[in-house]
Amino acid sequence: MAAGLPDLVDYARLAEEAAVLERSYELRAFPRLEELLAQPQGVVHASFAFSRLASGRAGAHIAVRAAPALICQRCMQGFAFPVEGGSDVEFADDAADAASDPERELFSARDGVVSLRELAEEELLLALPVAPACSIPLTCGNAPELTIDAPEDSEQMRRPFSALQDMLKKR
Repeated sequence: MAAGLPDLVDYARLAEEAAVLERSYELRAFPRLEELLAQPQGVVHASFAFSRLASGRAGAHIAVRAAPALICQRCMQGFAFPVEGGSDVEFADDAADAASDPERELFSARDGVVSLRELAEEELLLALPVAPACSIPLTCGNAPELTIDAPEDSEQMRRPFSALQDMLKKR
C-alpha cells in the first residue's frame, strides 16, 4: 500500500460521497493466504466503489486482481494463478445487526469503519480455488505417476462388494 493512504475508512461517509478507492497490497500483507502461497511475492490490486444501497445501508463493490503463486495440490509445486474477482458487500454496524438478516451476507464493521486490506483479503480468498491445481491431472507435469499392479488372473482381482452382490441374489 502506498505510504500515507489510510487502511481504516469511514464506510458511511464514503458511501454518501460515492467514493471509489484504489489500493495495491503486497501478498505478504494477507496472513490468511500464507498457507496457500508457494511464494509470498506479488501484488494484489483492489478497487472499492462505495455507494448507498436500496436497503438504506452503505455498501461497496470490491474487485481484486492478482497472480499469486499457489501450491498445486497434486504435485505440491508452485504455479502462477491469475485471478480476478469481485462482489458486492453490505456493511452492518455490529454482529447482531449482521445476523438479523438471513437473506443477505453482511460485512460486520467495527465502530463505523472497515479495513480496506481485510476487504481485499476476503475478496481474494473468495476468488481462489479450494484445491489449486496447476493443470488437468494427466498433464500436470510434476504430479507423481500412479501405477497399479493388476493381477494377471482376473479371478484374483479384489471385488469389495461381491458379498453384497451375493446377498442381493438371495432376496
